[in-house]
Amino acid sequence: MADTTVTKIDSRFSPTGVEGEKYLASGVHVAMRLWEDEQPGEAKEPAARAYETVGYVLKGRAELHIEGQVVVLEPGNSWVVPKGASHTYKILEAFSAVEATTPPAQAHGRDEE
Repeated sequence: MADTTVTKIDSRFSPTGVEGEKYLASGVHVAMRLWEDEQPGEAKEPAARAYETVGYVLKGRAELHIEGQVVVLEPGNSWVVPKGASHTYKILEAFSAVEATTPPAQAHGRDEE
């Protein structure tokens, strides 16, 4: 018999991470999070994470600095940050995006590494 469990998440009540991200639906192998109205500012220190990230820009503009490359992200763009890739973001205009991480970023302290 197939698993018929459905999880519905209302983002108005979602927990937030230390950097302001909202944690959305989370499964065993993948999780979603929302970055909402991130304000312009200087890029944070680059980090390499123990998970892969794919994202989609809802509004605003940002630069993704990854392994010596700079990619401008605008509404309608999507991107991939491979597991272990050194990267950071510089927000250029109030920025909102949805990301999926695998394995889930918030599990087992992966976001704090």
